[in-house]
Amino acid sequence: MAELVYPPVIGAAHGLFRALDIRIDMKGTENIPRKGGAVLVSNHIGYLDFIFAGLTARPQKRLVRFMAKESVFRHKVSGPLMRAMKHIPVDRKQGETAYQHALESLRSGEIIGVFPEATISQSFTLKSFKSGAARMAQEAGVPLIPVALWGTQRLWTKGRPKNLKRSHIPVTMRVGEPIEAPTDQYAGAITRRLRERVQELLDAAQRAYPEKPRGAEDSWWLPAHLGGTAPTAAQVREAG
Repeated sequence: MAELVYPPVIGAAHGLFRALDIRIDMKGTENIPRKGGAVLVSNHIGYLDFIFAGLTARPQKRLVRFMAKESVFRHKVSGPLMRAMKHIPVDRKQGETAYQHALESLRSGEIIGVFPEATISQSFTLKSFKSGAARMAQEAGVPLIPVALWGTQRLWTKGRPKNLKRSHIPVTMRVGEPIEAPTDQYAGAITRRLRERVQELLDAAQRAYPEKPRGAEDSWWLPAHLGGTAPTAAQVREAG
């Protein structure tokens, strides 16, 4: 079936990024399979992460169907677009429906995008991973593709105003080699291995990132362990 909406949306996103002079540094895209199902797994630090994570598949001419909370599909603007791009709504009260939808898509050769932290990390460090991505990969017999994003939090993240002006913000993305998900291993063990790999990629993306905060007021986007003023994971939990 022809993709009438997804490619134009990607084109519009590229146009916006060019207008904002967002400098994208993307490596490892050859690790996205050219055909067949896969579960693409990314860290989650900003509201635009699904767009950037999806871009990692474009060099291989693939589209990623993301699992996203159902409220996004009820929005009068994003809802029709999300449905037309065949993303998958997740109702947390009836998660099994979305899970089965994702399984069917994987078995038909689609790439499904998952943020296993479930919500944006306000500390900009990795939260614990839920095991759903690993279980899906096991049941569908497909690999997991680890992805790390860095810099997207500077554009738009939880608790901060949007910065969608021409601000020349760099975004760094790293894609790792596929991780197999054999059915004779516990999903929890596979999830731990997956999280470790995403952490390695995130460390690499942070090392490669070409900018540092311009001063104390600009250090909000850098994690505390790297010298920034973002809250620690413990502080986020206490505030919540």
